Amino acid sequence: MPRSLDGQITMEKTPSYFITKEAPARISAMSKDTKLIVVVRDPVTRAISDYTQTLSKCPDIPTFESLTFKNRTTGLIDTSWSAIQIGIYAKHLENWLLYFPINQILFVSGERLIGDPAGELGRVQDFLGLKRVITKKNFYFNKTKGFPCLKKSEGSSKSHCLGKNKGRTHPNINQEVVQRLREFYRPFNMKFYQMTGHDFGWD
Repeated sequence: MPRSLDGQITMEKTPSYFITKEAPARISAMSKDTKLIVVVRDPVTRAISDYTQTLSKCPDIPTFESLTFKNRTTGLIDTSWSAIQIGIYAKHLENWLLYFPINQILFVSGERLIGDPAGELGRVQDFLGLKRVITKKNFYFNKTKGFPCLKKSEGSSKSHCLGKNKGRTHPNINQEVVQRLREFYRPFNMKFYQMTGHDFGWD
């Protein structure tokens, strides 16, 4: 990564940072002043999306339902499955708070990023101390994909939409399984809301 010059902000993204146990200590050792941005979404939807992505690459994987449970009869959730584990946000955040104060971390709502991209990016710009140059005028909604697209500039015909690997149709998941997952995540979600001071409304 190139060195940042005066007046510049260097950004880097890796989805696995938030859930990697060693990441907070390493980033803190590099720079304790680093500002962190974490995009989170409903952990149940996120788990199904994770499964859908894997299914698109490996069609022969077991069903979502069979991977979700250690024991279907007792309803015991298999927290060793990464698709489930990632959504236990409170657990991962505890590790980050050992190295960074909560005011150095911005949590962006994945749902609001789709429904109100300008609003969420406005929060990001404020958090980074930037002038709000990205506004509602920079977006339009792609009904086919179900996601907003970003215009290069106001009045420009050039735009950037999410790639073909985004917006896949999710498989039908047994609603009893979905409800069991919601029950499983509820206490973790409540703790996460308390830790961040923000209710993401996932329940």
